[in-house]
Amino acid sequence: MEVRVPRILRDTLERNPDYFPRIRDSVERLATEIEQDAPLPAPGAPAPDVATWTAAHAEHAGESWLHAEWFHAELSVYRELASRCRFWETGRDPFAPAKEEELSGDRPWTRLEAVLALGGTREDRLRERLDGCLWGNRVDLSYTVAAARGRQDDDLIVDERDSLVPLLCARAASVHVVADNAGTELALDLAVVDAVLEDPGAHVALHLKMQPVFVSDALPADVWRLLEGMIGRGGDVAALAGRLRAAFEERRLELWPDPFWSGPRFLREAPPHLERALRSARVVLLKGDANYRRVTDDAIWPPHEPFARAADGLGVPVACVRTMKSDSVLGLPAGLAEQLSASDARWRIDGRRGLIQMYGA
Repeated sequence: MEVRVPRILRDTLERNPDYFPRIRDSVERLATEIEQDAPLPAPGAPAPDVATWTAAHAEHAGESWLHAEWFHAELSVYRELASRCRFWETGRDPFAPAKEEELSGDRPWTRLEAVLALGGTREDRLRERLDGCLWGNRVDLSYTVAAARGRQDDDLIVDERDSLVPLLCARAASVHVVADNAGTELALDLAVVDAVLEDPGAHVALHLKMQPVFVSDALPADVWRLLEGMIGRGGDVAALAGRLRAAFEERRLELWPDPFWSGPRFLREAPPHLERALRSARVVLLKGDANYRRVTDDAIWPPHEPFARAADGLGVPVACVRTMKSDSVLGLPAGLAEQLSASDARWRIDGRRGLIQMYGA
């Protein structure tokens, strides 16, 4: 919070040199306030989430940037940044230049082409595409140390695809996917969505952020920009974009932005409309570290405890697909956490290890 987050804010200013001077001054003040451990600011208007954030802020009265609950403080940064950049008034994503730079490179396209080239049965292809979308979660523009990592044989420490793939392949399945990062990760997520939609009776709801958060998290505009890039790429990638656009037109693929996904609440506190939607699914697929933290209350659980201890609230099967960039974890084989801690003190947070975990199947 004291080093990485202010760096993200200042990098955002460097990437947006044409911001109004008062916006620039306000964002620089935010970086300084965090470094100096100022009190958490009260949420202000205009924004559609004022009531939610006002209630949450009251629960953290008197806390400061460096002495607050981490989940609340980290999300408060991005909420405050959107306010100071006047996102709700302009619609301008302060992270758009970073996202565009990611799309202009080869990484999204070469990884997507590789997974689309894999053959086999639908089940086989879903297994491989899930593998791709798991490691795509390393490409997080707010935590670049993870994006630079290569794959090693022992990086996948929980793999419950045998429980997940049959649910994704179920006839006329309704699948809710809660997206994480735009760019490379979203491209690989959409390869999974495409395989689900091979069943003409299947439906996918793709849940997205409404507000820029964690630098590269996906907004609806990022989906359309990615599809545009896919079409420009040509070949199998363009064909994928064509299938996804057709599914969208048929309402078999829907985009569901909601302020909850960038807000201060855990999944057990989801608003009724969102809880009802998720409960209607055959399976809910939650991508990324922040969504895992929402499931587990961002708490330090005994790592060998069953995953269902934290994640049994929705009443439908839920899968978490995540590379580890924070401390919370459950469902590990007995003794594995101790073994990893003995050899790598940063194994929970360095983005190397991956998990595909299920409950409720």
